[in-house]
Amino acid sequence: MKTIIPAMALLAALAAQPAVAEPAKTVAPVATPPAADAPWPEAYFEIFKLAPGKQEAFIRDIARGDLVSAAGGEPPMQIYFHEDGADWDVLLFKPARTEKPTAAQEAAMAAKASELQIETGPAYYVRIREMIASHTDTKAYGPVSAAAWLARLDKWRAGHPSAVSHPAP
Repeated sequence: MKTIIPAMALLAALAAQPAVAEPAKTVAPVATPPAADAPWPEAYFEIFKLAPGKQEAFIRDIARGDLVSAAGGEPPMQIYFHEDGADWDVLLFKPARTEKPTAAQEAAMAAKASELQIETGPAYYVRIREMIASHTDTKAYGPVSAAAWLARLDKWRAGHPSAVSHPAP
């Protein structure tokens, strides 16, 4: 829990800044806020402290995974590298898919993984764990604004008038 709270604060700061390592044209646009009743977008965050001497191998594995994703028309992993602060090395940001890959996409990705001789199943987990000292992950929803979150809360409270309310001071 100690690493998740600072990491989420870091993510909020990172989300507000454009990527500096890539040209501006490749930076993902800011997400459009969802409609009032629409489900909020979901994402997964993984935070890694890597085993000593394993950062390059870990990043190369991520790059190989990006080639597999590209074969299926999927975007690359969004990766952040530690610069200062908390005790972690790499943060992965994975927006949740809204649609499952098609059979053709799955086949293309499986063929690329086979071509690259990427381990799967238990062999994958044995390999990846050799590179990791510690790992945590979390699922979150967003980005949403404070106003959108409060509007949804207020709507819920209007439909549940007997619920205890804690208005702002």
